[in-house]
Amino acid sequence: MHFSILTLFPKMFDGIFEESIIRRAKTKELITISYVNIRDFAKDTYKSVDDHPYGGGVGMILRVDILWKAIVYAKKQYPHIKAHVILLDPAGNPYTQTVAHSLTSYKHIILICGHYEGIDDRIYSFIHQSISIGDYILTGGEIAAMVVVDSITRLIPGVLSKKEATILESFTRNDSKKQLIEYPQYTRPPTFQGLSVPSIVLSGNHKAIEEWKKEQALARTKKFRPDLL
Repeated sequence: MHFSILTLFPKMFDGIFEESIIRRAKTKELITISYVNIRDFAKDTYKSVDDHPYGGGVGMILRVDILWKAIVYAKKQYPHIKAHVILLDPAGNPYTQTVAHSLTSYKHIILICGHYEGIDDRIYSFIHQSISIGDYILTGGEIAAMVVVDSITRLIPGVLSKKEATILESFTRNDSKKQLIEYPQYTRPPTFQGLSVPSIVLSGNHKAIEEWKKEQALARTKKFRPDLL
C-alpha cells in the first residue's frame, strides 16, 4: 500500500514513521510513505498557500487551487493505481476501527493535512472521504494523518507476526457482530500489593477461560463504552 501525505510540515513525520510497526512494514516493503509539500505548488515567490476568507472572518484559508495541484501530483506518482483521497477534517466522519479495516482495500491513499483556519470548501469536490479522529481541534492534520497511517498499516497482512492480534482486540466485531472493547489481561506476578490475578485465568481450563474472556469483554464494554452497544 502507498500513502501520500500532503502537508505543509513534512518534517513533523521525522522519527514517528521510523520506529516500531511502521518501520517494520516499510522494511518489508508492505507500505511506502511519501510526502508532498503543499508549498511546492504555490504561485508566488513567498510560497503562499493561504489567503483571507471572502466575506471576512478570523484566520487564513488554504487555497483550493494549490491543494488541487498537490493532489494531481500525488496521483501521478502511481498512475496505474486508483487513489483514494482523504481529508483530515474536524468536521469529517468519525474514524473507527471499522473505517480503518475498510481502508485496507485501497492500494494508494492520499491524506490531506489541513492547517490555519480551514480549507476552501470547494476541496470537497476533489476528495472521496473526510475523516475526524475526534471531537477536538488540532493545529493541523499531521497528527491525524499519523493516526490513520498507523491504524491501517497494522491491519495489512504480514505486518504483524500474528494475524490474531488484529482480530482479538478492542473495537473489532466479535462472533455476535457486537463491537466490544477487549477483555482484561494479566501477567506476572500473580499477586501484587494485595491485588491478585483472577483464578480462572490461572486454572488451565481453556474453554472456561474463553467464556470468561467473552463475559468480561461484554461487561467492560457496558461499563466503559455502553455507546458501542
